[in-house]
Order: sequence, then structure tokens, then C-alpha cells
Amino acid sequence: MGWIKNVSSWAAPALALCALFAFNTWLPVHSSHYNNRYAGDQVIRLVPKSKEEAHALKDMYEQLKVDLWQPSSISYISEGTLTDVHVSVNNSQVLLSYLHQASIRYKVLIKNLQEEIEKQSNQAPVRNRRSVTSHNYEVYHSLEEIQAWMHQMNKTHKDLISMFSIGKSYEGRPLLVLKLGSKTRTNKKAVWIDCGIHAREWIGPAFCQWFVKEAIETYQRDPAMKQMLNQLYFYIMPVFNVDGYHYSWTDDRFWRKTRSKHSRFHCYGVDANRNWRVKWCDEGASLHPCDETYCGPRPESEPEVKAAALFIRQHRKQIKAYLSFHAYAQMLLYPYSYKYATIPNFNCVESAAIDAVRALRSAYGVRYKYGPASSTLYVSSGSSMDWAYKNGIPYSFAFELRDTGHYGFLLPESLIKPTCTETMLAVKNITMRLLKKCR
Repeated sequence: MGWIKNVSSWAAPALALCALFAFNTWLPVHSSHYNNRYAGDQVIRLVPKSKEEAHALKDMYEQLKVDLWQPSSISYISEGTLTDVHVSVNNSQVLLSYLHQASIRYKVLIKNLQEEIEKQSNQAPVRNRRSVTSHNYEVYHSLEEIQAWMHQMNKTHKDLISMFSIGKSYEGRPLLVLKLGSKTRTNKKAVWIDCGIHAREWIGPAFCQWFVKEAIETYQRDPAMKQMLNQLYFYIMPVFNVDGYHYSWTDDRFWRKTRSKHSRFHCYGVDANRNWRVKWCDEGASLHPCDETYCGPRPESEPEVKAAALFIRQHRKQIKAYLSFHAYAQMLLYPYSYKYATIPNFNCVESAAIDAVRALRSAYGVRYKYGPASSTLYVSSGSSMDWAYKNGIPYSFAFELRDTGHYGFLLPESLIKPTCTETMLAVKNITMRLLKKCR
């Protein structure tokens, strides 16, 4: 659908619409397809063309309590900022009416969110989802299925895989990690990979599973993979935010945060990528428990973050690369995220990013932006990537996987294979650099 424009003035009073706002609330559900929760909901893209438009949109979003997909916080909205917003069926009428009155151009990305969710849910046969022995890597899996798969991989590939827990989540779930690599030597360099810090970004955990599969299947026939697994260990955490991910399957498909409870507010969760001890709760993070970028009451308040940070600190002499997988934007980001500044080993990291993005594009022609997170995406404090870098891990990257908004967080299962295939090329490219000296 093309851009839509109305000819009246942007200054049409938003306050006239406020009476409608009070009637629109989110309701909790507990069933498959989320109890038809998203019927008629839409995802709308717009780009404010002036400071006045940006200010008006921010005010309106605050009133509507929208679910912002891009960027992650209302505070990031400014003139020229691409904005994707999920709005409920009742609020969508309010929003579209306001946009017409205010002459703000927009595009409907998803016309009926419930239909898109059901399309995704109905794509793969149930038997292929549930079977651990014939694990289907081209569908999304629940937390229980992923953890059952991890146990199975640990059991059947003891020569290359061992599994351990680094702690427990807020709700008491184990925080499982797979250690991947040949056990010929103990003192090897290592790579840390985590997926699913943000619960709704399902393509992340799908990639972590895909990486393990590819490593196991190609170890004997791919010289590069053999070299990687012989000379390095990979610590892989397929689902970092286990409580949030589980909740995104049972209650709210678009849940982002953890599931902890820290305040008197009726709001749950902390942004697990704003909770690290690096410029904690500075720019790009919020002190309000109801915000999507809530930094928590203190650094490492989340047991998931605390456990991962402790493990990485204990192994930081060994770990030479930190890779975290998110969605969506098609970007490869490196430090700094919390400030506009050049990292000391910029040339090595920038060169690695350029080569990785080139390798990724060679598969299907998909283009990724790359660069420091602060200038390529936005400024955010307390991120895992910056924390890893500040703790001595020289190659620290965050991937924002497909797509650029056509599907957003509802990337179809038919795109899991191409997304993971191309991402695999980038990860192998970065990893092989650890085996060489950067000049």
C-alpha cells in the first residue's frame, strides 16, 4: 500500500480526540492465537517531516499507549525518524483520523495483525514442531521445545556439545547454555552468542538453533567450520530472556521485556538490553517501570543479566567475541551504543563488519547497514554489547536481523532458512577473523 496523505494542517488539535483514548486497553489472554486479541489491530509506518509533527506524534502516542515497534522508545522519535507503531483496533481509528486531520503521511504495513499471527501459526505441521529427534529448524519453537532440543543435542553430540546452566530466571526457569567445540584442547579462545534478549524477536532464537545445527552437520565436510570448532569454543544461549519468551508464546506475542516485578506500578519487566553496568540508565533508557526501555531499579537487577554478566566476566580472558542477535532492521552494529565516539580498535572492527555484511549479501542480495550503534541506530545506554566491549571483549557486535518492517516481528517461517543461511555466512566471517591477527 502506498503513502497516504490528507491536505489539512498538521496542527489539528489532538486533544479533541482524547475522550476516545480512555476506552482502549490491553486485555490479558491465555490461549492459542492469543484469544483473538489482535483482531483488527494494525501496524502503521510514518515519518514525521518536522519537529512539530514529531512532537505531536509523541504526545499522541503517549495518550494512546501504543506498542512502538520502531524505534523502541517514544523518546527516539524526531524529525525524519522512521516510526512503526502497532495500534489496537479501536485506537487505529483514532490514530488514522488524527493523521488525516494533521496531514501526516503514513503507510499501513499490516492491516490485520491477528490474521498475520494465524498465518504464521498455521504454516508448519504440528508433528514437525513437537518432535525433538527430527527437530524442524524452519519453524519457530516454544521455550519448552527449545530446551528439550538442547537436552537432546547434549545427549547425542557429546563429542562437540556440552550443556550447563548459568543460573535461574526471575520465574525460576534454568538459563541454559550450550558449549560447542571439539574437546581436544581446553585453553581455547571462545565466542559468546546470545539470542532472544527481547522476547518478541523470535528470529533470534531460531538463528541460535540454526547455528548449532550447521556446526554439527558441516563439521566433517567444511574446512572452515572444522577449523572454527577445533580452535574455538562457542558459548551459545539460544533464549536469554526465557520468562519473556515464554510469555510471548502464551499471553502477548509482542512482549519485549523480562517478567520481573520491581515496583508499585502494575507493570512487569525490565528491558534486558538496558540493564547492564555500562552507563546504566543514561540516554536511551527509562526509569519508568511501564516503559519498554525501563532500565530496572539497578544494574544487573535482572537475574538473567546478572548470571550472564558473571559468566562472561569469569571467562573474559578466553572470550574474544560477543555476538547478540535481535530484530528487526537489517543492521550489524558495534560499539559504542551509549555515546558518539570511536572505539580504540575501530579499524579492525569496522573491517570485520564490512566483510561480514558483504558475505551476508552474497547469499540472497540482502543489504545490511553497519556501523557504531549510536549513529547507525540510536543512542542507548546499558546495552550488553557495550558492556562486553568495556569488559575487554574486542569484537562485540549486535545483529538486527530481517526484515526492515514489511513483517516486523512477525517474520514468516518461510524466511527463517534464508535469514539464517545468510547470517551464518556473516558469523563465520567474523569468527574466522579471531584466528588471524588484525593488522
